[in-house]
Amino acid sequence: MLRIFLGVFTLIVFTLNVAAEPVMLKNDPKRPVGKISRDLGIEPQQFIACFDNVKPARGGVTPTNSRERANKAILLPCLQKANPTITNEKLDDVMGRYRP
Repeated sequence: MLRIFLGVFTLIVFTLNVAAEPVMLKNDPKRPVGKISRDLGIEPQQFIACFDNVKPARGGVTPTNSRERANKAILLPCLQKANPTITNEKLDDVMGRYRP
């Protein structure tokens, strides 16, 4: 019985530690992955995987129209595989809300 209790306790502590770690993008570490993924109805890891090949504008600068179109051509289809209800408008709204 003690062995089962210790196993469950270890699992709970491990889960709490993992959940407490911030989730960040390697190519845009200030973007709030948790909030964006929640608003898009996907898991943070799904957003990270889709955002991996996106080239965001640096320093909070508004991206050029061509860069925004190129990024969206990468991001939107990938996100729609994770959640088919994500539209172009929803993506614009969520990403605009959390633009650094």
